[in-house]
Amino acid sequence: MPIIDFHLHLFSRVYFETVAALSPQPGSVAERLADVQKRLGIEIPPADLAAHVQRWLRSFDEHGVEHAAAFASVPEEIPVLSEARVLSGGRLTPFAMVNPRAPDCAQRVGKLIREQGFGGVLLFPALHHYRVSDAECAGLFSELDRHSAVAFVHCGELIVKLRDVLGIARTADPKFADPLDIVSVAKANPRATFVIPHFGAGRFHETLEAGRSCENIVVDSSSSNSWIARADGGLDLQTVFARALEVFGSKRVLFGTDSTTFPKGWQRARLDEQRAVLTALGASDGDQRAIFQGNSARLLKLGA
Repeated sequence: MPIIDFHLHLFSRVYFETVAALSPQPGSVAERLADVQKRLGIEIPPADLAAHVQRWLRSFDEHGVEHAAAFASVPEEIPVLSEARVLSGGRLTPFAMVNPRAPDCAQRVGKLIREQGFGGVLLFPALHHYRVSDAECAGLFSELDRHSAVAFVHCGELIVKLRDVLGIARTADPKFADPLDIVSVAKANPRATFVIPHFGAGRFHETLEAGRSCENIVVDSSSSNSWIARADGGLDLQTVFARALEVFGSKRVLFGTDSTTFPKGWQRARLDEQRAVLTALGASDGDQRAIFQGNSARLLKLGA
């Protein structure tokens, strides 16, 4: 079965250079990135975007990945993702990281969807200190609704290792990271789809409540889900999947890896772990096909 990864960060050279430029640490951007590479054991991608995209595609081919939703992880990376979509031969659907309160955000996002093949947006309310239910965000969600597009809304814990290593202060405010804030917005924009990544990243109970309240709120399974080890109630990944399936059903759970950097490349271990969990739960072939491929294909309008 070909796989669609609904949660992948392209992490181009532009991303690394943009974040490194925010660092208070001494030295040039290049010197800071050399230190990052050494400390995190990662490879900083080349300036040659075509080479970077081809490396991702080779990793996809190695593991049977047909397509991926790929994020611009800072606004400066949006043009890069637009180009990457073309370079990938259509195997990447880009998503734009935006702040809904930025001037002309809704208009710019609408243009990205209409003209550049973007699937929607990636939002970090805790990082940018807003609630998705704020009136100033309404224009963006109306635009997404108009295009039946997707909003990833990061809730719960937010830890960005690159920012930590670069000494950038953590400014995320957890009061803006509640999945229940999405409910009123999702009800007001029924043609848009609202994705809560990482099963809510530590706000699992609230994620389940949001899912019970609104059919166009879905979850993705991406990342190592390390938040589970810190959760109350003796949760493990199998229990999380079981409860998520009870509430969302197999049509509203989407597989993702949160793959980011090389030399690791595409995170095959996350596919194997989640397949094993679903098999242990007795998930049918049809349910697994929906989670690992069909749901993503529908939301990304593949073949439409």
